[in-house]
Amino acid sequence: MVYQTPFITFNGYSLDGTTIPTVKGKSSKSPVVAIAASVAGVFALIVIVATFFVVRKKKPERNTAPGPPSASPGVAKSETRSSNPSIISKDRRITYSEVLKMTNNFERVLGKGGFGTVYHGNLDDAQVAVKMLSHSSAQGYKEFKAEVELLLRVHHRHLVGLVGYCDDGDNLALIYEYMANGDLRENMSGKRGGNVLTWENRMQIAVESAQGLEYLHNGCRPPMVHRDVKTTNILLTERYGAKLADFGLSRSFPIDGECHVSTVVAGTPGYLDPEYYRTNWLSEKSDVYSFGVVLLEIVTNQPVIDKTRERPHINEWVGFMLTKGDIRSIIDPKLMGDYDTNGAWKIVELAMACVNPSSNQRPKMAHVVMELNECVALEIARRQGSQEMYSNNSVDFSLSEFAPGAR
Repeated sequence: MVYQTPFITFNGYSLDGTTIPTVKGKSSKSPVVAIAASVAGVFALIVIVATFFVVRKKKPERNTAPGPPSASPGVAKSETRSSNPSIISKDRRITYSEVLKMTNNFERVLGKGGFGTVYHGNLDDAQVAVKMLSHSSAQGYKEFKAEVELLLRVHHRHLVGLVGYCDDGDNLALIYEYMANGDLRENMSGKRGGNVLTWENRMQIAVESAQGLEYLHNGCRPPMVHRDVKTTNILLTERYGAKLADFGLSRSFPIDGECHVSTVVAGTPGYLDPEYYRTNWLSEKSDVYSFGVVLLEIVTNQPVIDKTRERPHINEWVGFMLTKGDIRSIIDPKLMGDYDTNGAWKIVELAMACVNPSSNQRPKMAHVVMELNECVALEIARRQGSQEMYSNNSVDFSLSEFAPGAR
């Protein structure tokens, strides 16, 4: 903004030294008038400049609502929102005041992560999980918007359902269906109690999460790549049914014959497809790699990366152990040998195929689902066989006990 100074004169001279002609007949009053005009002009200039700086420095006041514990205001969302249009659908939009009510002012924490905190809530007599996005989270408005819009258009029994979302000022929240048994990693590590997931539980969890992932690849239009498949993103229902969660990094890819898209690398270390990391080429086979790592975790109950092992990464460690030819050396010892050996070999071979360094050599998720269904069938047959054997032994025992003696 440009300001022009008033035209000021002193004794018939302008500030640049040029002579200003005087009006005849009023020469005696000219100095007084000139001085008065000069003072008024300077004063006006000072007022204008001062007003400009006061207005410029003044910040608009904002009304702030109570926030969840440890929440701090931030500008990340406002910066990214300008380049990302608002979410189209308003059908499931929930206000921040409604979030406060359903969580009872963020009373019960279900979990915490890099994205923020998940709280327990109640909405229309149903339990929900409310994920409040932290202002310091790496997941910005772009990822928030991507997850909402994906979950608004995809529906599958093995994908976590979106109940609603909050996009209210600086407050971003995702409201999901409640998953009573937390995530798979917690259950494998024993953090949710002393119960050990049985081999049958594990096979069922594997096949159900694989079905959810296969739906993203083949059932969605356009197809989706999850980009962050891991055990903490597989959630379990009250009866240990599995559902895939956290779609903030998901990306769609073309349906016109292209098998990959070029994109900035995103994911979790240990689960990240090395080929994708090296080339920036994302495809459905990147999810297949990550899922192969998950399968190895399910079988071994070992951490993905452990620097104290002879082979730090779980892929390398399993491959090394298998050279000894003994499947029992890698199966979770908590199972106490209660598993089908043929099924164990089958799932380990499948997992190792999924983590092949070359994406072209990895199976598609449809094939993975088919193989896992066979593993489930083998385990069910083993258990039924054991029950029939136990039942037959019980019958034989009872007959021998009550049979009439020899005369």
